Amino acid sequence: MRKITLLSLPLIGFCLLIVFLYKGLFSDPRALDSQISNQPVPQFTLPDLLDSNITYTPDVFKNKVTILNVWGVWCITCAIELPYLTQLKETQNVRFVGLYFDQDLDPDFGEKSLPQIQQEVKTMLSKYGNPYEFNIFDIARETALDLGVTGAPEHFLIDKSGVVRMHHVGDINERVWQNKLKPVYQTLLQEPDRRFSGEN
Repeated sequence: MRKITLLSLPLIGFCLLIVFLYKGLFSDPRALDSQISNQPVPQFTLPDLLDSNITYTPDVFKNKVTILNVWGVWCITCAIELPYLTQLKETQNVRFVGLYFDQDLDPDFGEKSLPQIQQEVKTMLSKYGNPYEFNIFDIARETALDLGVTGAPEHFLIDKSGVVRMHHVGDINERVWQNKLKPVYQTLLQEPDRRFSGEN
């Protein structure tokens, strides 16, 4: 009996491996559960990307449905989605706020000055479109880490109370907007304004 049990262990292990691989084969790599879903946006105090005299906190999400877009000029997919995001802003009044970080501020990638970064951003937005009401400069990537960001672009749909209601990894295109984001966005617009979680 013990011999039969020992012989069956490799078979059980093989079956578990097949189940794991099968599940991975048919799963959507963009459908990641965010650690921040249904949680308030993490606390932050960060400057405006183009005007360091302006500072933002989570109060910027107060009483407005917002899509927070994590992006950078180094991100090719970010450039590809800019025209469509701009179209959504102009035709459907979708509110986009950028959370910008730059790889070249990392010593492992090199180093740029703030004016260089600002000029690159202005050039990219003038070329592809500017959907952003403003851009928050996540200098040390701490807010991106708090949100559980793994790359760019990533999008966080935030309700009027400053709570993250959906997380989308990858670009927003017409299919993604119509099938995934728009229904939730429209529902959140219909929700009554509630006391913002950042208020006392």
